[in-house]
Amino acid sequence: MHICLFEDEGFSRLLPLVYFRPVYDLRCGAQLLRERVTQYFPNGKVSLHTRPYLSSVVSEANPDVQVNALPEKVKEVVFINGRLLMDVSIWKMVEQLKPNEVLQQDKTIVAARLSGTRLAGIKDQMGLGPLTYKMFPGLRAMKVEARLIDYPWELIQYNEAALREDFTHLTRNSPTIQGKVYEGAVLVNRDQIHIASSAQVKPGAVLDASEGPIYLDDDVRVFPNAVLEGPLYVGSNSLIKAGAKIYENTSIGPVCKVGGEVEESILHSYSNKQHEGFLGHAYLGSWVNLGADTNNSDLKNDYGTVKVYVQGELVDTGSQFVGLTMGDHSKSGINAMFNTGTVVGVNCNLYGADLPPKFVPSFTWGNASAGFTTYRLEKAIQVARRVMARRKVALTPAMEVLFRSVFEQSQAERDAFGLPV
Repeated sequence: MHICLFEDEGFSRLLPLVYFRPVYDLRCGAQLLRERVTQYFPNGKVSLHTRPYLSSVVSEANPDVQVNALPEKVKEVVFINGRLLMDVSIWKMVEQLKPNEVLQQDKTIVAARLSGTRLAGIKDQMGLGPLTYKMFPGLRAMKVEARLIDYPWELIQYNEAALREDFTHLTRNSPTIQGKVYEGAVLVNRDQIHIASSAQVKPGAVLDASEGPIYLDDDVRVFPNAVLEGPLYVGSNSLIKAGAKIYENTSIGPVCKVGGEVEESILHSYSNKQHEGFLGHAYLGSWVNLGADTNNSDLKNDYGTVKVYVQGELVDTGSQFVGLTMGDHSKSGINAMFNTGTVVGVNCNLYGADLPPKFVPSFTWGNASAGFTTYRLEKAIQVARRVMARRKVALTPAMEVLFRSVFEQSQAERDAFGLPV
């Protein structure tokens, strides 16, 4: 089976989290959306479709995978929506698809098996942009109810189920506790705790899996007196700082440093929340740094549902709990505060104790009392290069082009916000 993970027009509702990545590289549970798909097809060949401006960076990160192209000789391809949070039921339906049949949810293509002229028609569209519903006309459709990620806060809402599913999958062939657990550490419900062979849990730390599983990946270090509650995933080479309080339904990606109080949140990768302060029902992109005592609200004082800005419009999430959404390479200063449901774009530098607006456009610099200005592009690139080098990651020419493209794409946000050009 040849699989192509594709982006559709729904990507725009997931900005700013997908300015720097395809939708299928968002994290939910212990894995990226892409990894949740491919685990069900271990022998399948994979191609990736993405927006044209991302293709060079995606190709660079996936040198053995065709991006925005399909092999010439392939006769049949299963297209799977990159916003899909795959599960067993949808996988079984995908396996049973016949040529030129689709799984459809409302007017969204969840998956399609194409061959012949239908496949040839899609091949011609691969490098032009998102694949839309109208590009799959006249096919036999089966209605499904799938977990499609429409908005950033849904990644948090689905995170508990994804964490439980991923723990079962990731531990099916391996013993649970392999790493170094120092004397004085406490493990509650050990059968639901996985500690990789290179991970360490220091004295005084408490890992409580009584309400859900805990998975510590390779080279994770849990410092003394930290308290971790499941369901929880901590990615490779991440540090949980001394005295941290990491509560349920939290995913911490690789190479993160996390302290203070965190609840029901996702940190994608290479991001730091090292100090005291509360982060709840939040999603942080990559290369984010929250200054000491940064806090976000995730519950309104009137206990009403939270509204969040999406594409310039306030959308009612239907949830009482929605925290901060912050795009890649953004930073907050010490004592920063964020209101319930605040969205911060990519490459923002925010400081000061006053609450910023509930939507801060990408490439914004400043604070609510003194005002905001545009974060100069060359300065943003320079800072990103310096920050990434500290983690021994190079900002490649393709990444620099990506920065420039995102700066141009987000100009309309800054114009609407009234920032100087």
